[in-house]
Parts: sequence; structure tokens; C-alpha cells
Amino acid sequence: MYQLAQINIARMRGETINDPIMKEFVDNLEEVNQLAENSDGFIWRLKDDSDSAVHFNPYNDEKIIINVSVWKDVDSLKDYTYKSYHSEFLKRRKEWFMKFAKAHYALWWIEENQFPTIEECVERLDCLQKNGDSEKAFTFKRIFPSPQH
Repeated sequence: MYQLAQINIARMRGETINDPIMKEFVDNLEEVNQLAENSDGFIWRLKDDSDSAVHFNPYNDEKIIINVSVWKDVDSLKDYTYKSYHSEFLKRRKEWFMKFAKAHYALWWIEENQFPTIEECVERLDCLQKNGDSEKAFTFKRIFPSPQH
């Protein structure tokens, strides 16, 4: 069996996560993360001891934040992303984040009970940015089916 992994990144408008322009986003982050964790199909998310992922810095750029999670399937992630309270923040993302010139998220299949490393996530997004959608990394626009055992 397989499950869906995802990474998404964003470049903050603020200089740091503590910049006043980021306040409303930060003030709602815990609630949105809890919503994800309580959503049907949610399996896991990357977080540190403070229950957040905003302090991970795999791009060596303080303005880029990452989010990594694992879901039962594409529909579970789509429902959370576009049909829950999370969608309200997605609609307002320009208030807190700059537009990326290239892909800012990637999806891929991983074996059940496995969790991606940050390095793997960065590699998958890089692959998508360089090569477009493939079995290795894809988007909601061109979903690849999960591998069969």
C-alpha cells in the first residue's frame, strides 16, 4: 500500500516569521495545523518540538517556510486544502507570501508507514521544478496513480 506525501514552500513577505506582516498567519497556524491533523485521511506532518515546521530551513533562506505532510490519498489532501477552513488562508496567501516563479508544491507516493526526510522533499520539489509532472513528483493538475505492489 502507498500513501501520498507533499511538500509546499512559501517565501514570506516579512523579513522573518515574527515580522508584523506575518502576525495573522502565525496567529492561526496552530488552528490550521490541528485542522489538518483532525482531517479524514491525515497521517503525519513535519514538526519540531514547538509543534511547528516554520523553523526548518532546508533552503538556507530565512524567508522560505516549508510544510510537509503525509495523507491517505489525493482526495483527502484535496479536501483539506480546498474544502476546509484552510482554503480561507489559501485564498489570502498573497497577503503573507510572494508568488513563486516556479512550482511551490509537489506530491508523490511513498510506501505505507514511511515518512519523507526533508532532503527527499526538497529533492522531489526540485525534480518537479526542473522536469514538470512525473511519477517522481507531480501536482494536482496531473495526478499520477499510486504504484501497485
